[in-house]
Amino acid sequence: MLVMMISEKFILKLLLLPLFFVGSLWSCDEEGREEVMPEVKTMTVTASAYNSLKVQGSGNPKITAWGDTLTPGVKSIAVSRDLIKQGLTYKTPVKIEGLEGIFIVNDKMHSRWKNKIDIYMGIDREKAMNWGRKKVEISFPVEMEE
Repeated sequence: MLVMMISEKFILKLLLLPLFFVGSLWSCDEEGREEVMPEVKTMTVTASAYNSLKVQGSGNPKITAWGDTLTPGVKSIAVSRDLIKQGLTYKTPVKIEGLEGIFIVNDKMHSRWKNKIDIYMGIDREKAMNWGRKKVEISFPVEMEE
């Protein structure tokens, strides 16, 4: 019965908690007060997939727009620039509906794209093609105003 009363939002916060309070379940501000867990924002976006193959872009396909190096196995996403303005900034952890684990924002897309993420799938072109393009729900922590 208790399990039914726990909301998905609360479960997501518990999953994201270790990313924000590394090594501890408790955190305090500078004055010793307990800090509140981050708020979680959920939205629906279009999701496609990409690889770090020379045929899929210009320049070095393993270097992101923020200068990170992609390696197969890394859970990374690129985001459209309008989503950056909505809180999906560099290094934001993101949960993607239908995929396991937490993905990290470390690439950004051309400004022509809107409300879109691109999921990094290493060098497995077939996996990316099979993913295709679909609408998914994503969740991520947002900075709280003081």
